Amino acid sequence: MRLPRIFGKKRGHRRTGSQVWGTVIDAAFHAVLLATGVIFGGLLVSGVAVPEWRINHDFLATRCTVVGKRIERRVVDRQPGDWHPALLVRYEADGVVRTAWVWPGPVSAATDRAAAIRRLEAWRLGDELPGWFDPHVPGTVVLQRGYNWWMWLLALLLPGALVAFGGSGLLRAYGRWGKSEERHAAAAGLGAGGDGPADASAGSPRHPSIPSCDDLVNSPGTILRYRLPIDSPENWTMLGFGLFAVLWNAILGVFAVQAGIDLVGGRWDWLLGSLLLAFAAVGVAAVVVFVRRLVLTTAVGPTQVEIADHPLRPGGEYEVLLAQSGTVPFQELAMSLEMEERATFRQGTDTRSERAVVWRQPIHAWRDVALAPGTRFEAQARVRVPPAAMHSFASEHNSVRWMIVVHGAPARWPAFRRVFPVVVFPPVSAAGGPKA
Repeated sequence: MRLPRIFGKKRGHRRTGSQVWGTVIDAAFHAVLLATGVIFGGLLVSGVAVPEWRINHDFLATRCTVVGKRIERRVVDRQPGDWHPALLVRYEADGVVRTAWVWPGPVSAATDRAAAIRRLEAWRLGDELPGWFDPHVPGTVVLQRGYNWWMWLLALLLPGALVAFGGSGLLRAYGRWGKSEERHAAAAGLGAGGDGPADASAGSPRHPSIPSCDDLVNSPGTILRYRLPIDSPENWTMLGFGLFAVLWNAILGVFAVQAGIDLVGGRWDWLLGSLLLAFAAVGVAAVVVFVRRLVLTTAVGPTQVEIADHPLRPGGEYEVLLAQSGTVPFQELAMSLEMEERATFRQGTDTRSERAVVWRQPIHAWRDVALAPGTRFEAQARVRVPPAAMHSFASEHNSVRWMIVVHGAPARWPAFRRVFPVVVFPPVSAAGGPKA
């Protein structure tokens, strides 16, 4: 009996794997994130935000008289913890004189016994202090009001980010359920600039099977007519690593603070400590990967390609401009025109995609490029589309994609490949229409 393939594989340009299992695992992962955000947010709101809000809005003012003093030890999980000063105050609530023991300072102000005794000397018997009591439970009184804004930020930002991330992932998994990969690509409009085939209706009425190039000509260039959009996942990958590093280390910090408080109080949970060490290793690795990608992106710099005209035609010759920024020298910068074919098909319950660059033509290569500080490398070249070239094509299961590709080899950094999609229209006949 062969078990289902849970994780997809990629062999060359061919991607295999069970789409159903992949969707299920993706949905389960984001469901865990969503549930964690909801539970974590609920605990913070109910345990911190709501009581603090009631103290500042619902509690009624009164005057408290100090009639007794002592120090108390907080007990957490039946284990003795930190020492705190406590005051016995007399106050009037709803016409009834009551007494209650209260802590005059925040619970988080952990001290030892000697420090608690010294803090207790700040109050004398008979002192009058402002206080606020709970109208629903008059026996509850506090001596201070205010907000712990960092806890409110923690209650809103971290669970909110987990809920947003997990919820968006669940919606994406729901949208992918029962649909083939080409349907997803068509819905996203990836014919011209994406990874998958596009809906044929995206083209113009005269060329229904050719992807639309409207999104490729809406950005004017600085020297040539159009600036081509880049089709590269580098920036999104860096953003994903950064978001993961921030969320992971923020949650880790919350548990680390609690572990530190327990450690100062003479308690140590070995299970929590072991988990913190493992989680800290993941957090440090996430920060290192993000910083490395950030430094790489900053050092290499952005790449821009401009073109004199668009869409392209077979047999046409076009001026192109390569602009490369950065702070590192390049051993080589090369630009080429490539055509890629892609086929998407179903085999049983799996969706498979195969793609291959079937034609490549070098445009120009520049060697030993050194960038001066505050400047960028700019060079123009000419690209010629072969007269017998196949035009761009997008259908439900197949696509032909043209692109200008920039290959860079920076010194002391990994090489990169950046893709700029273009659209090739059919040749124009002498009568003004496409050739038959």
